[in-house]
Amino acid sequence: MSHDSCCGHDHNDTHDEHAEAGCCGGSGKSEGGCCKTAREPLVPMTAEQLEALPTDRLIARYRRGIESIDRRVFELSERQIDQAYLPDAGVGRWPIRVLIGHVVDADLAAVHRMRRAVAEDNPVFSEWDENAFVDANIYGNDHEGYADSPEGDHARVMNALGGFLATLHTLRQWTSQWLFSLSESQLDRGGMHPTRGVQSVRKIVALYTWHLEHHCGFLTRKLDLLVGAPEPADTAAGAGGCGCGH
Repeated sequence: MSHDSCCGHDHNDTHDEHAEAGCCGGSGKSEGGCCKTAREPLVPMTAEQLEALPTDRLIARYRRGIESIDRRVFELSERQIDQAYLPDAGVGRWPIRVLIGHVVDADLAAVHRMRRAVAEDNPVFSEWDENAFVDANIYGNDHEGYADSPEGDHARVMNALGGFLATLHTLRQWTSQWLFSLSESQLDRGGMHPTRGVQSVRKIVALYTWHLEHHCGFLTRKLDLLVGAPEPADTAAGAGGCGCGH
């Protein structure tokens, strides 16, 4: 199976993972003022609804992607981030380590497609096989033993997830700055996807804005099982952060 079935509604045995629906940098172009609204919940939207947003709102939402990552991931043990799930759990089958690795790999592929679409005339995009990445253990989740101390265990969790999340944040900040510099005609430039047809830069931005938020819905549900539901928003608001867990 190719990676792109994930967002193309061509579901297979991992369809349950794919069926649901401080990050500003002062660009001045924002979704209602990105810095002002960075901690407000993101209202769920489909990729089609996102694509229909005004350009500045779409890019600002894409830029806020890291806010969708539930901070409770850093409360987990290494065993917990490697916990897989049965289909009837309703939270997607992938372990958290794999889910987070996957969304970063997807973003890397999406950004390269967008840049090719702007630079080249009608490029043909390549697909990639998300299951092959998992099967090859590219995310490193086949441990026979775990930490001998809480401190060592936590350090390995931070090591396993920190690089991915730092990459996600930096990639979206860098890419959104570039996207804000593009003209509308450049945003309408596209390339040919082998199974989805022509995709414009705008469509790719919308699709992968949705993609990350979609997977983060599963991440939050996994965390609810592992560590319990978070406090209500009105009592947790003083904890700081940038709106994770929406």
